[in-house]
Amino acid sequence: MKIKYFTDTDTLLINFTDREIADTRDLNENVLVELDKDGGLVSMTVEHAKAQADITEFAYQQVDMQRQLQTA
Repeated sequence: MKIKYFTDTDTLLINFTDREIADTRDLNENVLVELDKDGGLVSMTVEHAKAQADITEFAYQQVDMQRQLQTA
């Protein structure tokens, strides 16, 4: 997964895979999703990103559900 923020256009691009884009759908006037031929999510584009999300901070957390269940 790759995340890019373009400051000059205030655009956030999130690439989930490198598969070929077959279809683009508008979720609303500022958010587009790109899908592969099987309907899988390839990428998401967010225009006017500062107004849509808190892009000043990014966090990633991987959760191992098996470990969570064992410690509960």
